[in-house]
Amino acid sequence: MNTEEQIQEYINSQSESKRIDMQELHKNILEIMPESRLWFLDGKNTEGKVVSNPNIGYGFQMMKYADGSTREFYQIGLSANTTGISVYILGIDDKTYLTNNYGKEIGKASVTGYCIKFKKLKDINLETLEKAIRFGIEQTQ
Repeated sequence: MNTEEQIQEYINSQSESKRIDMQELHKNILEIMPESRLWFLDGKNTEGKVVSNPNIGYGFQMMKYADGSTREFYQIGLSANTTGISVYILGIDDKTYLTNNYGKEIGKASVTGYCIKFKKLKDINLETLEKAIRFGIEQTQ
């Protein structure tokens, strides 16, 4: 199964309301990043143990770790969680930026250093989410 098929299978496995929201977000992110590399992480480590929720990834960056090592990874992530949906915006150095610049106008969402988590798409301002995603992309180019 290729990455696009894995992504579609993952989205289709969600409850109806979450599936509809994730499909719309997937389409929107692809419109923002039409040539981006797609990723699918099943949430399992090398031993097959579940360590996170599955993630859809968009884009490409080289992540640098404190020990000097690097790793290829995505820029924007999308994942279902037990209460809703998480959008990950990776590669932003200032861990207060998302909260300070988008937290008040995003709507009913929890905003951290790299994650915007919400229950339903209708609870948030989609235009604000798109601004945050675009900012994140710019930070890793």
